[in-house]
Amino acid sequence: QVQLVESGGGLVRPGGSLRLSCAASGSIFSIYTMGWFRQAPGKQRESVATITSGGNTNYADSVKGRFTISRDNAKSTVNLQMNSLKPEDTAVYYCNAKFPFGTDQYWGQGTQVTVSS
Repeated sequence: QVQLVESGGGLVRPGGSLRLSCAASGSIFSIYTMGWFRQAPGKQRESVATITSGGNTNYADSVKGRFTISRDNAKSTVNLQMNSLKPEDTAVYYCNAKFPFGTDQYWGQGTQVTVSS
């Protein structure tokens, strides 16, 4: 039982920054692996960054050094700090929660990020 609500998307110039936030419901948030995915028009949804309950992170090669994922278990939130944004980062960004046992998985509604001059 996890409900996810994203916020923080918008329009930004190339080289700019945005911070996405995802608020999660549920009393067992801390055990989930959390992630950010994105999907551009006509493209497959792809993983951007993930963070485990233990704080281990993984990033897509395309965002390494520019994006940082973090979580606050006390507040049941996960964030994505996006710096040095490029036009190719334009997509709908989705928050994801994955239970470590079985196949339980949850998605937020998505938030639009547009990088354009």
